[in-house]
Amino acid sequence: MFEDKSQELTPISKLGEFGLIKHLTEHFPLSNESSELGVGDDAAVINPDNKKVVLTTDVLAEGVHFNLGYVPLKHLGYKAVVVNLSDIAAMNATPTQILVSLAVSNRFPVEALEEIYSGIQAACTRYKVDLIGGDTTSSNAGLVMSITAVGIENEENIVKRSGAKSNDLLVVSGDLGGAYMGLQILEREHAVYLADPNMQPEMEGYDYILERQLKPEARTDVKTILEELDIKPTSMIDISDGLASEILHLSDQSKVGFRLYEEKIPLDSLTISTADEMNLNPVMTALSGGEDYELLFTISPNDFDKIKNHPDFTIIGHAVEKEDGNFMVARGSNQLVALTAQGWDAFLNQ
Repeated sequence: MFEDKSQELTPISKLGEFGLIKHLTEHFPLSNESSELGVGDDAAVINPDNKKVVLTTDVLAEGVHFNLGYVPLKHLGYKAVVVNLSDIAAMNATPTQILVSLAVSNRFPVEALEEIYSGIQAACTRYKVDLIGGDTTSSNAGLVMSITAVGIENEENIVKRSGAKSNDLLVVSGDLGGAYMGLQILEREHAVYLADPNMQPEMEGYDYILERQLKPEARTDVKTILEELDIKPTSMIDISDGLASEILHLSDQSKVGFRLYEEKIPLDSLTISTADEMNLNPVMTALSGGEDYELLFTISPNDFDKIKNHPDFTIIGHAVEKEDGNFMVARGSNQLVALTAQGWDAFLNQ
């Protein structure tokens, strides 16, 4: 959790709740015009300037969403912000502010929280969002983080899950499955360490998939790229729980079915080779793995020529009538495989 054993650590009780909040947030300047009042008052003030406000929140609990046996605290802070900004990006909106709340046990010194906040600050700087408030409290169950993200956007730009129509093209950004395979490497090496603390972890050569797990990025750039291509998605969602689950969410909200083509699913070569090494089906890592934080969206078939050769996007299928259901077309055949929601569920994966 906190590596420097020789450092004299500061108990949280020395600062108290309000002193701790001030200490952790005093170096977070406001940069967005919409952030009228930030940390330090009873509530923050946001001025949306006649735009729509988009809100999302996410809770990360130790032992459920992360393992401090192998997750660095700075990376945890960064990722906690990113997973929320990804939800704002999935609405085709611009993230502008966040609020951070922590519940921590007394085993965490102030310096550990400084590490978390250094990751939060790195994400705020990277994505140009302002920290405008939050809360801290004690916990009897380890570390719990809750982050609320705010986005502001013109109403006509906002994209929901419910706009897909039959024959729309199904498109995904980036590549899939890498985060899940990164998690498998971390879990494997952690198990080896627990069995023999003298064993050195074998992480070399897995950099890309480890970063996909420990330090993912929100695809806030997709909005700008699509605007430059003169494309507005008809529906959109971020891939946090696995491709299959997200397709089913779009299907449910848009009242359409989908055909996904197995051979079109974008997989990085390291994801494929690592899955093979672990006797896993690479396609299943994309369908059910989750935490890729890429964007899945539909576009009008009239926009095919605008996007067909773009390096950031892959057309992986299309929408059909709802009664035709949701199926993957297997590679090299016309066999239809039913899509099922087997992605991450915090209440089932315990």
